[in-house]
Amino acid sequence: MAEKVLTAKDYRTDVQNIWCPGCGDFGVLNAIHQAVAELQIPPQDLAVISGIGCSSRLPGYVNAYGFNTIHGRALPIATGVSASRPDLRVLVAGGDGDAYAIGAGHFVHALRRNPNLTYIVMDNSVYGLTKGQGSPTTPVGDPTKSQPFGHSERPLNPLAWALALEVTFLAQAFSGQVKQLKDLIVKGMRHEGFALINVKSPCVTFRGNQEYNYYREHGWNIDKDGHDYHDREAAFRITQEKERVPFGLIWQDENAVSLGKQLELEREKYSKVRQYDNADEVLRTFFA
Repeated sequence: MAEKVLTAKDYRTDVQNIWCPGCGDFGVLNAIHQAVAELQIPPQDLAVISGIGCSSRLPGYVNAYGFNTIHGRALPIATGVSASRPDLRVLVAGGDGDAYAIGAGHFVHALRRNPNLTYIVMDNSVYGLTKGQGSPTTPVGDPTKSQPFGHSERPLNPLAWALALEVTFLAQAFSGQVKQLKDLIVKGMRHEGFALINVKSPCVTFRGNQEYNYYREHGWNIDKDGHDYHDREAAFRITQEKERVPFGLIWQDENAVSLGKQLELEREKYSKVRQYDNADEVLRTFFA
């Protein structure tokens, strides 16, 4: 009997979705369902890890192993899953606050370790779950619940930051362009190492509908423009773009050694030194 061909429907769940109508995260969820179906990943071979926030509800909406973890701590947990279960494909979901504020320290070291996972950051430039405060990516002057006369802090540039930290796969997408986002998720999940996809995912509740129009009018499809994503200098120039919002694959380094490969080599070395029959032998070695 031929194996069943998986479709996007096979990754949907019966969990009631409670995102606000018009939330950009619906487009991200749709793209994820399509991407894992294209890759034909069985649900039992997929793990979806998240932190805390509107976007972090995502594991409940994907038919796979799911773990809604602690605010800002999705990456170390996902790194552990990837390292201990290399047979699983690992997707991590979070928002700009979860990733670039409280999770910033873990973000830096996850990039350094280069584990096999794909991190989808739904960047809406606001803390939506806690009712509209300014986030690390809120532009200066934008009114928020915490600063109604305009946000006073300079926004973080997550693309430039990640590239400076030597991320091995960097892309940006718009949740209103599901096809391109789906293609980038597929590429990210095929990448050997850490793949960061920053997704402009508008929050209609606290930032209005205008962002959809803004990204459609100012979006720049760098994939169609023939950008060479192996050119690091060109990638840096793209991260500094002020007039347009770049969407597409910005940078990829296929030669960097992933954490998974490194651990594989280390396990091989240690296996030649000594074999332990059980946990008691290991403990006696350490406490002798």
